[in-house]
Amino acid sequence: MTSSLLFAVIASGFIYGITPGPGVLAVFGIGAARGRRAGAGFLCGHLLGDVVWCSTALVAIVGAREIGSSAFDVLGVLSALYLFWLGIRAIRTRNRSSEAPQGAARQPFWHGILFGLTNPKAYPVAVATFTALLSSRAELLTWAMLPWLIVLSFIGGLVAYAILIGIVGARQVRTVYQRHEVLITKLCGVMFIGFAINALAHALPGLMGSKTS
Repeated sequence: MTSSLLFAVIASGFIYGITPGPGVLAVFGIGAARGRRAGAGFLCGHLLGDVVWCSTALVAIVGAREIGSSAFDVLGVLSALYLFWLGIRAIRTRNRSSEAPQGAARQPFWHGILFGLTNPKAYPVAVATFTALLSSRAELLTWAMLPWLIVLSFIGGLVAYAILIGIVGARQVRTVYQRHEVLITKLCGVMFIGFAINALAHALPGLMGSKTS
């Protein structure tokens, strides 16, 4: 495994974990109501869902690559379109999200597990994020690497969650986040569109080449 692939997988897990979404909004809501310890408990439970969805996404990505480069390129285009759609939605956000829980969870850890495993956005976002960041190194992906890919994405997610736990209990950070939540969401939308463009840049030439050959 090359150093660039290693970094890309860790970065994918990190970005997937730290990008504002239902899980991040939930932990800020729980942290605001019950403090850092409750937020950390929620994230520890939520991490199980992240491992499941990221592992499933990586299986799909490696499987598409092993089937053939065209299948991976198609997956790349679909992922890019999904990321672009998410980006546009985020940029058009005008009001604060209502996806944060209304009130603190009584059992943050178990609430995190249930939340992480049942989040309907988890799998498509994981596939789209990992495909966008790994598309330039698709030729390196094999089934033998899958355990390491899962471990590295887990490490990236741990780093993201450590940062979230560190800031969720800080009143100033929480206040800034809540005050500028719409702006942060819009900036994440721009980032998603950037990932979409990157995925298209690597997928479209392969598809066009296969059609002309």
